[in-house]
Amino acid sequence: MKKRIAFKTLGCRLNIFETDALVSQFRNAGYKIVDFNKEADAYIVNTCTVTNQSDKKSRQETGKASRTNSDAVLVVTGCMATNHKETLEKEDRITYVVDNEQKSDIFHLLDSHFKGEIISSADLKPDRFGFDTVEEGLHTRSLIKVQDGCNNYCTFCIVPFVRGKAVSRPWKDIGKNIREVLDNGFKEIVITGVNIGRYDADGMDFENLIEKVLAIPGDFRVRISSIEPEGFGDKLFNLFSHPKLTPHLHLCIQSGSDKILMKMRRTYTVDGFRQMVNKIRQRIPGFNFTTDLMVGFPGETEEDFQLSLKAAEEFGFSHVHTFKYSIRKGTRAERMPDQVPEKIKTQRSAIVREIAEKNKRKYRSSFIGKTQKVLVEKIENGFASGYGEHYVPIKFKANEKTRTNGFSLVKIIDIEKGEDMELIGEVL
Repeated sequence: MKKRIAFKTLGCRLNIFETDALVSQFRNAGYKIVDFNKEADAYIVNTCTVTNQSDKKSRQETGKASRTNSDAVLVVTGCMATNHKETLEKEDRITYVVDNEQKSDIFHLLDSHFKGEIISSADLKPDRFGFDTVEEGLHTRSLIKVQDGCNNYCTFCIVPFVRGKAVSRPWKDIGKNIREVLDNGFKEIVITGVNIGRYDADGMDFENLIEKVLAIPGDFRVRISSIEPEGFGDKLFNLFSHPKLTPHLHLCIQSGSDKILMKMRRTYTVDGFRQMVNKIRQRIPGFNFTTDLMVGFPGETEEDFQLSLKAAEEFGFSHVHTFKYSIRKGTRAERMPDQVPEKIKTQRSAIVREIAEKNKRKYRSSFIGKTQKVLVEKIENGFASGYGEHYVPIKFKANEKTRTNGFSLVKIIDIEKGEDMELIGEVL
């Protein structure tokens, strides 16, 4: 009987890529991949630790797995596993704790376990780029890991401590990876990493990397994952005129106050961010910007918060990932004075979300009457759904030519009234 493996991923797109790669590896070896809420022989929880809430959610998922089948093997990996390794290893319900450096070797660990071989997580080899090519993961688009780690050490951020120093993947490996996933039928690739704008391998920077990716032949499109507003300039802006490169960036602003950005140890100003946004939108009107915005950083006054609100409205982000500052042990911000009360953080995040929802509806409504090239992710009850090139969700009535993981040209005719704000279209 095939052993059943279930996965749960929390946090960033890098975690999503790494889970998808592990899924392919287990599936190719004959294991059965099952839903995380179903009974399995092993559960792998790929955790996040960027905030206190992330830690809480990660612990909830490990608890859910042990309650579903207390006899199953439970593997906890990802950033929380690295950040709280000693504590997690003391929990009887957890079989193995695997940090980020060794995550790519989880298949070897579990496969050996089921064969009765004695092995520990300490025996796994460290290789941050040791993941197999995704053949069939849990998602329609394929993420391509080009970089890991970060050297910025922003004062609030735990990521450099749990992901390690910045390291970039050589182009020959990236190019090979992309050609393989295209051969596997993927139509969209997403360039991802921890701080991809700082990509630097074999004398190639991030802009040159994207240029080489776009030169690969084939009917596919390229999306850039979350990126810091640094390490690139006009060359990247001009590349967005290429038909394969989607007009969307998740460009992280974090705060609309230069004073707070400086305390965060960010390497840009609000005006510098503004210049980037304006340059791209001058080239491509309607370009979709999404962002991260933190509230309640130590010393954030009401005036600083109002500057963040002003920035959210000015830049018209179609989505704002709003999160409250969380004390991360070992970071500089942990020791800063003027910590903002939790109640005020909650109030401020609610105000940001209200503005963000208004921006989202305004931006998405602007597509009514326009066309989008939709990559179909699923077809249910006669309706297809997926994302257009601007990374907006679209639903339309499928016809005989509509295929999952295929492109459909769709005219937008309406927008849903509810919270999802999915665009409604019709096939051209």
